[in-house]
Amino acid sequence: MPELPEMETYRQLLTPRLVGQTIRAVRIHREKSVNLPAGQFAQGILGVRIAAIDRRAKYLLFRLETGQALLLHLMLGGLMFLGSEEDRPDRNTQVELDLSGGQTLYFIGLRLGYLHLLDERQYLAVLAKLGPEPLAPDFTLERFEQLLSGTRGTLKTTLVNQQKLSGIGNCYADEICFEAAILPTRPLASLSLQPAGDSGRLYSAMRAVLMEAIRQGGYMEQPLFAGDHLTGGYNDHCLVYDRGGEPCVRCGGAIIQAELSSRKVFYCAQCQH
Repeated sequence: MPELPEMETYRQLLTPRLVGQTIRAVRIHREKSVNLPAGQFAQGILGVRIAAIDRRAKYLLFRLETGQALLLHLMLGGLMFLGSEEDRPDRNTQVELDLSGGQTLYFIGLRLGYLHLLDERQYLAVLAKLGPEPLAPDFTLERFEQLLSGTRGTLKTTLVNQQKLSGIGNCYADEICFEAAILPTRPLASLSLQPAGDSGRLYSAMRAVLMEAIRQGGYMEQPLFAGDHLTGGYNDHCLVYDRGGEPCVRCGGAIIQAELSSRKVFYCAQCQH
């Protein structure tokens, strides 16, 4: 599932290519992927200019000149492609937007994901349920420690809880825990909440891993457009995620793949404590 770095990569790449363009045609191949009847959805965005593209957690907001926004959540298996019919991936598309610049934005794999047309009140209500952004300037170590101290459960289940902390999913939770040398299965009550202790290492690891993943284009390997050499660049840099049974790059021990609260979890039991 795309996480914060993947959606931030999409935002950065799409902003200079889409902002200012007008939606010239709309094709909806799966009506369940949108929140309105297909005709009403299309009528609401046809001829409308894209004013800005923002990201909040794992969501993208295509802000329209009307004040409304297209709120996108890709969920499991979802992705986008900007280009032509000849270049796009050979997969079913659920929604297609033809743009004034001559390209089409394809929304692919929206079986669980969705693209909703919402007014400001509606999309703000959705986003209000989310926890703080882990890379926001005002999300300090002190706020992170307050979040941990007021929560029960294990470390990984807290990191991926979107109401506690937004944007982190399975991949980056495991990578953050590995960077901090702390087991993702640790109960929060056992963590040392001091700047030089567990919380300080976790906070530094969280920021370092997420910023590096953004710089490398996230882990999703499908290019966003023809000639896109950024998207997916972080995939080869994952140190534990999806590497069960392989040797740990830090100590040589075997990476363990297990299950925690119905989620896959990857860690090194030898050098994570």
